[in-house]
Amino acid sequence: MASEDPVRQAMLDAIPHLRAFAISLTGNVIYADDLVQAALLRGLENLDKFQPGTSMQAWLFTILRNQFYTDMRRSRREVDDPEGALAGKLAIMPEQGARLDFTDMQVALAKLSVEQREALLLVGAEGVSYEEAAQICGTNLGTIKSRINRARTRLAELLSLDAEEDLGPDRLVKAALFVHSAS
Repeated sequence: MASEDPVRQAMLDAIPHLRAFAISLTGNVIYADDLVQAALLRGLENLDKFQPGTSMQAWLFTILRNQFYTDMRRSRREVDDPEGALAGKLAIMPEQGARLDFTDMQVALAKLSVEQREALLLVGAEGVSYEEAAQICGTNLGTIKSRINRARTRLAELLSLDAEEDLGPDRLVKAALFVHSAS
């Protein structure tokens, strides 16, 4: 621990210089103090990367400057919304529905015959042409087309898909979006 004391003392000695540098970068004393604190924390976390014999102050200046520019880039992507008015207008589709749909699809696929599932997955999921699928399965083109058609029809039955409801949000989500946009 005694060997780290000069390094830690060098960090402490750099604080007034870091603060002056941060104030000159930001023009805001409170933000400058936050930058100094962030630089010191990052410096302590990465103390093993500091090269003994080099300038601690210069090393910490670099960390502070990098943090400042990171914050600036981040702030360009942020929108000032103190009252939450913009955030209140945003709507995001819930993710759990997609996971449930995926699970339902896996169960339904397992209920298809091996031949139908194989043909459907080759063409639908792998992007193989009908001709290539026929060749892979060792059958003719008409058989592959028939298997895929029967597989799609059976999946629609198993998943209870309705032509109007199978694309986009379900009725519950549509209702929630309508109520939200009407208010």
